Amino acid sequence: MVKMPKAGSLSAPKACLFDLDGLLLDTEPLQAEAWQAAAQCFNGSLTRRQLQQLKGRRRDDNADLVCSWLQQPVTAKELLSARQPIAKRLVATALAMPGAENLIRFCSTQRLPMVLVTSSDEVSFQHKASGHPWLNLIETRVLGDDSELRTGKPAPDPFLLACEKLRVPSDECWAFEDSRAGCQSALEAGCWVWHLVTEANQPDLFQHSRLATISSLSEGEEYLRQSLNTSG
Repeated sequence: MVKMPKAGSLSAPKACLFDLDGLLLDTEPLQAEAWQAAAQCFNGSLTRRQLQQLKGRRRDDNADLVCSWLQQPVTAKELLSARQPIAKRLVATALAMPGAENLIRFCSTQRLPMVLVTSSDEVSFQHKASGHPWLNLIETRVLGDDSELRTGKPAPDPFLLACEKLRVPSDECWAFEDSRAGCQSALEAGCWVWHLVTEANQPDLFQHSRLATISSLSEGEEYLRQSLNTSG
């Protein structure tokens, strides 16, 4: 395997692309709790591995997947009707991930173009973002229900669309992700990827020549500062 270049030797990005759930906002445990509660409404129970598979994907795609795991016949519509009130209540309490606001504000002060690339739809995003006005610094967004989006993560479409919106080549973009599906999406799009892995977030790790692991967003900000200083 070819190792990803050290931050000091990696060219500064022309843009940064950010996931939302589990990366900027600490919603993943809450989302998992909501999926588990919805499954239990239909006498089901999801394993830890199954819950990991749901991370980073669009809600409708996840609903189809969960329905396929349940023993009794359930439609995606029925499952989501049970889940959504639970999820809405839970995610309203979500805190920012440590270092998230500082990283976004740093990019803003550097006038570095940013795109939010999330599987959340418009209504869900607005609900989650209502207590975090700093998210509005990311003016360009690719949401799960974007009319121009054909397929969600782990397909490359979301990140390809993000690069298209900015008119920046994907290999000049840094993507920050926490899920395997998100990392696969960004890598297939051609981005350089920083994979956030913390003690509370232990996704299935994998290797790629354009992927590196960070343990905090503060670490990601430091790599970004080094690359900008080197390029400057």
